[in-house]
Amino acid sequence: MRARALLGMRPGTLRGRLALLALVTTAAWALLLTVLFNVVLDGRLRADADGLLRTRAEAAASTVQVMPGGALRIAEPADDSALDTGIWIYQGTRAVERPAGRIWLQREADALAGAEPGFTTIGDVRLYARPVAAGGHRAGTIVTAAGLRAYHRTLTSALIGSIVLALLLLLGVYAVTRAVVGRALRPVAEMTGQAADWSGHDLGRRFGTGRRPAELSALAAGLDELLGRLSVVLRHERQWSAELSHELRTPLSRIVAETDWLSQRPRPAGEQRAALDVIRNAAEEMERICQTLLAEARNRDTRLPGRCALPALVADLAARWPATAPGLDVETPAGELTAGAPPEIVERILAPLLDNARRHAATTVVVRLEPGVRIVVHDDGAGVPESARDRVFEPGFRAEPADGHQGAGLGLALARRLARSAGGDLTLGGKAAFVVTLPPG
Repeated sequence: MRARALLGMRPGTLRGRLALLALVTTAAWALLLTVLFNVVLDGRLRADADGLLRTRAEAAASTVQVMPGGALRIAEPADDSALDTGIWIYQGTRAVERPAGRIWLQREADALAGAEPGFTTIGDVRLYARPVAAGGHRAGTIVTAAGLRAYHRTLTSALIGSIVLALLLLLGVYAVTRAVVGRALRPVAEMTGQAADWSGHDLGRRFGTGRRPAELSALAAGLDELLGRLSVVLRHERQWSAELSHELRTPLSRIVAETDWLSQRPRPAGEQRAALDVIRNAAEEMERICQTLLAEARNRDTRLPGRCALPALVADLAARWPATAPGLDVETPAGELTAGAPPEIVERILAPLLDNARRHAATTVVVRLEPGVRIVVHDDGAGVPESARDRVFEPGFRAEPADGHQGAGLGLALARRLARSAGGDLTLGGKAAFVVTLPPG
């Protein structure tokens, strides 16, 4: 990971990214400070060298006297070895005193004789020219020289030292940042692992409100909320699965009963056909329930695709209306009425409504199609009791448990769930009426 970070590749962990960010930020500051330090040091060393040259020139000028006529007289001190090092004294352009061993600089010093005062650099040597004047006239020039190698060595050593120090600082910052961030993120990793373990084994566990930093408290609250939602979803799905098993058990029990009845002894042909019709109808009902639930599960988070013509669908349901059931009256508006949902979904929404109406109607069941898109199913029976109107769509709830019906009270709940998954809704209209609203197709 460190090698990848140094090569400029993006680390895959938050700790690596934060450490790399700290490294880049520190590197930028270290580069800026290193450059600034070395620039300031170079200027300071150059100023020291210039100061040394000025001091030597002033010391040499104190030994020079301008005689009448412009001649220079040099007063030799008792020990002038320090002054003779790198000092030329010119009268006009003629050197009246020159240092020993500086022959290779003689031409550069001669060029400064009579020149404007100032500094010049020749290789590793810096020279300074100071005029000698008397009575407003320039009588001569003092030239001083000093080697810069010692200054260059100091500057090079300082540059190397600052680079090494910057590299050590970067390595230290990177290591410390990784360690500190890793230590800071350790509770987050532990909480995440605990949440993952609890979500698979014990959804009742919670982090609670312990003594934690503000960020970890917010994380704990978020994880507790997520665990709570998972618990609610799983509890709802378990209840739904249990109730669905009852809904499928009804047609399955009819199949088993008819099969046992046929296998006990030979039956007349008419009774066999009737039993087989019961078995086929029960199997078809189970197939429709399974297909509807699969379609609802696949489209649980999105609106169901597809379209269907409601008059044709209701006409098909009316064609399958049992002859022994109360009469069915279908009212359709003029023109086309198309719903934005697949026909199998609409059929499974209407199936429990028609089944309830058929069981509770006195003489007539009415299916009325209205623009908008609305399907109203009502009958002329007693209707839903007032005490049960608030719970009629609860899974497993039955308003009259002793009515002899073998269902599990799941039909209306499933119908509403399908209607809402299709982008519509199922509501209780009147005392004995249910209203299905669907998106237009």
